[in-house]
Amino acid sequence: MPVIFAITLHEAAHGYVARYFGDTTAFMLGRISLNPARHIDLVGTIFLPVVMLFVSGGRIMFGWAKPVPVNFQALRRPKRDMLWVALAGPAANLAMAFGWAAAFKVGALSGLRQSDFLLQVPIAGIEVNLVFMALNLLPILPLDGGRVVFSLLPDPLALSFSRLEPFGLPILLGLVVISSFGYNILGMFLDPIMSVSKSVITTVFQLVPI
Repeated sequence: MPVIFAITLHEAAHGYVARYFGDTTAFMLGRISLNPARHIDLVGTIFLPVVMLFVSGGRIMFGWAKPVPVNFQALRRPKRDMLWVALAGPAANLAMAFGWAAAFKVGALSGLRQSDFLLQVPIAGIEVNLVFMALNLLPILPLDGGRVVFSLLPDPLALSFSRLEPFGLPILLGLVVISSFGYNILGMFLDPIMSVSKSVITTVFQLVPI
């Protein structure tokens, strides 16, 4: 359940913010939706994760949802507005992490133990959403972090950076595989973001570190 929400709201947030800034592509295609089926990619959401789990003996699970279509040229100020469209997905994941933390707090105050299923779900929700947020903030196109970098670079550098997009997915997949075998290159970027986010969440909700 946490994974479904994390994927669905992440993608819907991109479409909603794109619509706010002038691009109605996702809205017209029915992709601003909380229906998970609208965001499932047969290869990225189902086939690849299952194959990678099987091949790696359960060490690696990697995949993606069907990206929400955004016509950046339809945005009122394409390069600037791209920043907010890109950040919408990770922001949605951060908001969901806070939501799951609130659910955890309510459960804990109700007398549930951390080992109980009803507390394990929100713990998973916090973890999954923070991983999604941090991973999508990697400065690699076509990830959200890559879009942020593109929007902030001067035009000549942004154009050069955009030429790297066809190599983005192979680079990311390579980093995932390498990190799974003990060379935690991804962790050098992801761990600080997740650590700070968890510290903020545990402080706000006065939780024992999760």
